[in-house]
Amino acid sequence: MIITRLLGGLCALSLASGSMPVQAADDSPSDIKAKVAADAKAFAEAVKRDSKVVAKTAQEGSQQVAQSAKEIAHDVAAASKQGAQEIAAAAKRGAAKAKTVVKPGKTDAGDKAEGDSAHKP
Repeated sequence: MIITRLLGGLCALSLASGSMPVQAADDSPSDIKAKVAADAKAFAEAVKRDSKVVAKTAQEGSQQVAQSAKEIAHDVAAASKQGAQEIAAAAKRGAAKAKTVVKPGKTDAGDKAEGDSAHKP
């Protein structure tokens, strides 16, 4: 593993040194400065281009995340509403059962009918 990394590093170093121009004895410092400036400009342009690509990709990704979050929030809201309705219905049924236990044999309609007949002479 270590040997593979060392060989890979040596290969990269040899490729990098092979691609670098060798300064000839007759190159003037102004020529070297111009070459370095041109390389720096090319590198800056490449970084700028790559940064734009990364920014665009990040923007698209964030838009997809926002859309997914919106859909999930909608689903959660719908499930919460349905759950609340089921809880309310269960509570209503429980209240009706409790009422029949407290007053067995009487219903709302029966209470009114008995109340009306009790007040008649």
